[in-house]
Amino acid sequence: MNLQLLQTRLAYTFRDTGLLQQALTHRSHSALHNERLEFLGDSILNCVVASILYERFTNLDEGDLSRLRANLVKQQSLFEIAQKLELSQFLRLGEGELKSGGFRRPSILADTLEALLGAIFLDTGFDAARDVIRAFYIPLLDSVDPRTLGKDAKTLLQEFLQSKKISLPTYNVVATHGSAHSQEFEVECLVPKLNVQVFGRGGSRRAGEQAAARLALEAAQGALAKAPAARKSKPRAAQLKLAGIGTVQTDGAAGAEQTGSKSA
Repeated sequence: MNLQLLQTRLAYTFRDTGLLQQALTHRSHSALHNERLEFLGDSILNCVVASILYERFTNLDEGDLSRLRANLVKQQSLFEIAQKLELSQFLRLGEGELKSGGFRRPSILADTLEALLGAIFLDTGFDAARDVIRAFYIPLLDSVDPRTLGKDAKTLLQEFLQSKKISLPTYNVVATHGSAHSQEFEVECLVPKLNVQVFGRGGSRRAGEQAAARLALEAAQGALAKAPAARKSKPRAAQLKLAGIGTVQTDGAAGAEQTGSKSA
């Protein structure tokens, strides 16, 4: 195990390599594991990310700052950072976890990343841990939109329609598939003013609604983007309307979309 390679990727060299080894050790491996370091690292991570957001987004209120922080420190976000570090090759796992693929498990990788931050804090202090965290997040924040990061698809669709003074969408469960213990819900989302009708699928009604909302947002944005062209060819638009063409339909399983013209 080449721990120097990991330290190079972190841009941090441990004074006490024992702390580094402990941070990489899962409880399945030995009695001296990383759970206490994970607890410490989690607190430091939240503090530093909150500080970065406070400095960077001076116009956001407390609610939006909390939403952004929650999204940035959630398991999936930490897992993605751990993947970039290729952290899985450095994990110390017990035989059972190795056989079950624990080195690929998002929860284990996210927890190990937090443990590393806790270990850096104990090894050198808060400033060193802060610098490592900032190196993770500053490039990410340069490429995201703080207005949408962490918002679910239904919220984004609602805000988009409200900004255009368009009535809110309606959601209907149109079918359920599969057996009782593994049901999949097919949900219809309608935006009548834009002639948008899409279908999404998910393992729960809520998941189905979110899938449909994502497709509906794309369809609504596309319909409005095409609106000026539609107004320039009114006769053709009228013909399409009489022919019954003008909805956006999406098969939730295949994700295919059929887009017609928008009636005024």
